[in-house]
Amino acid sequence: MMKRLLMVVALSAIMNQFNAQQVNEPKDHPKEWSQSYEPFRIAGNLYYVGTYDLASYLVVTDNGNILINTGLANSLSIIKNNIKKLGFKYQDTKILLLTQAHYDHLGAMAAIKKETGAKLYADEADADALKSGGKSDYELGKYGVTFKPVNPDYILKDQNVVTIGDTKLTMLHHPGHTKGSCSFLFETKDSKRSYKVLIANMPTIIIDKKFSEVTAYPSIEKDYEYTLNAMKNLDFDIWVASHASQFDLHKKRKPKDQYNPKVFMNKKEYLDELDSLEKDFQKKKSE
Repeated sequence: MMKRLLMVVALSAIMNQFNAQQVNEPKDHPKEWSQSYEPFRIAGNLYYVGTYDLASYLVVTDNGNILINTGLANSLSIIKNNIKKLGFKYQDTKILLLTQAHYDHLGAMAAIKKETGAKLYADEADADALKSGGKSDYELGKYGVTFKPVNPDYILKDQNVVTIGDTKLTMLHHPGHTKGSCSFLFETKDSKRSYKVLIANMPTIIIDKKFSEVTAYPSIEKDYEYTLNAMKNLDFDIWVASHASQFDLHKKRKPKDQYNPKVFMNKKEYLDELDSLEKDFQKKKSE
């Protein structure tokens, strides 16, 4: 009996060591990714609860809350504290969403899912990367960059709607950056007006090779082209993104500023950013 118990303990230790080895976040990431930042209300029931640059969003409803993106693994305490600072309960998190299956946007996802019991909804094309902890990612996987594996509870396809309370978020499949990169559209309101909000995953290019050389993702060029065209034609009032730096959060808003949704209502800025990304795409395409 004792021999069998020792074998079980040894096997458990080996498995724990294996699981620990699976998590391999790069150590040389920008310091802004791990830096705390004051949470604030963006518009209506949408709040910013992420780090200085890695954006995490809380959508608050009477039936529980949605958390979109979870930053690095060490973002866990920052996000929990930010939710508390805003006066909300961490355990009221009922739905988890993400804009892309990269370690810097879901490093704390598995932990938050376990602690809150929230259900993870994910784009179908990123499901494999989530389950493998990033090992199957077409680009970062080959460098051994990984996160704690997490299984989606529900699979989403383009235009699927996630509903909680009176809030409905439409997922938009915007592949390229990852196979299942996506954005979200939803409506919110305050005492003055209603707003159509876009949480955008901007289609930045991360490969050094030519598109034709990315054998692990043969449709990558076509996907980027689709996403750039689709994102140009979106209708919204307010836009934010996966990184604070992508929508110039820190130029638009300073800590302790009063609630002001108007600072996030610059659509020209969004289109200019897409234009810059399309130039990057065309340059890569011509290689």
